[in-house]
Amino acid sequence: MDFSRKLIDWQRRHGRHRLPWQTSRDPYGIWVSEIMLQQTQVGTVIPYFERFMARFPNIAVLAGSGVEEVLTCWAGLGYYARGRNLHQAARQILEKHQGIFPREFDHILALPGVGRSTAAAIGAFAFGERRAILDGNVKRVLTRAFGIEGWPGGKVVEDRLWQLSENLLPETDIGIYTQALMDLGATVCTRGKPKCALCPLAAECVAFAQDRVASLPAPRPRKALPERSATLMVIRHGRDVLLVRRPASGIWGGLWSLPEAAGDSAAACMQLTGRAPARVEELQGFAHTFTHFRLSILPLVLTLDTHAPAAAEPGAVWMDHADAVNAAIPRPVKTILENLAT
Repeated sequence: MDFSRKLIDWQRRHGRHRLPWQTSRDPYGIWVSEIMLQQTQVGTVIPYFERFMARFPNIAVLAGSGVEEVLTCWAGLGYYARGRNLHQAARQILEKHQGIFPREFDHILALPGVGRSTAAAIGAFAFGERRAILDGNVKRVLTRAFGIEGWPGGKVVEDRLWQLSENLLPETDIGIYTQALMDLGATVCTRGKPKCALCPLAAECVAFAQDRVASLPAPRPRKALPERSATLMVIRHGRDVLLVRRPASGIWGGLWSLPEAAGDSAAACMQLTGRAPARVEELQGFAHTFTHFRLSILPLVLTLDTHAPAAAEPGAVWMDHADAVNAAIPRPVKTILENLAT
């Protein structure tokens, strides 16, 4: 109780209270914010959240929109499966819950893209439900405060942290306490350069007392990231650029992207457009790191003298360059197209 009370008192004085999703207890906005905040920092999320809520102000509008429109609004935020899951979940809420965001924990947990910690956070903020959360920030706070060894992502350590998180829950002020845990991890007990002098738990923190703050939590066991490579083709005629739809599964699932060339780029261009390129220019290659691998990208610009009447395969479209830059495309593709426009 002392642990939770200190955090609640600290949050009231020093926590974050003016984030755009804190203006009401509307579960829809809270749900959208929690999905966006998965693996993305608050400062990055805020403008995306405000644009998303302006375009999709409620569940009915989101469910009634096309996934393409949702992904366009999501473009640049990364981890695009989150956007597809939001859209799918909105339709699920419309079909199974008459368009009303469910209150029951199990029903929230059943929504696509919602895990145990996210469901608990939504329940706490929207409905005052007494449930434990355990996101990355909370894992770091608990690991340091209680001196817990081992990588928090491993099952044994994670199970221990879940049990601890549940044991520490206060009987009241659950929303404030939940926000306190998030705020403390995000603003004070940070991964690098933590502000221990400002921490309300410093007097009892095992890591601080034993000078182990820098070594806790233990890092993920290191594995060399696999290397992959891809040649992306900017096939264009005048202001038009050819985009292809990515498969629903895999990287950049469901987004528009530049076509890849597995071998001869001219032959690939001919297959896609029925035209051979008049010129092929190689641009500066660069790397893009995903969670599980590193992708080396080589961009090629293939210019057509005669416009192809139509893309030869389903899921491929010609798009004006400016429209292509603003479409639902992955960040590396956006970078390539933006550089060509300068």
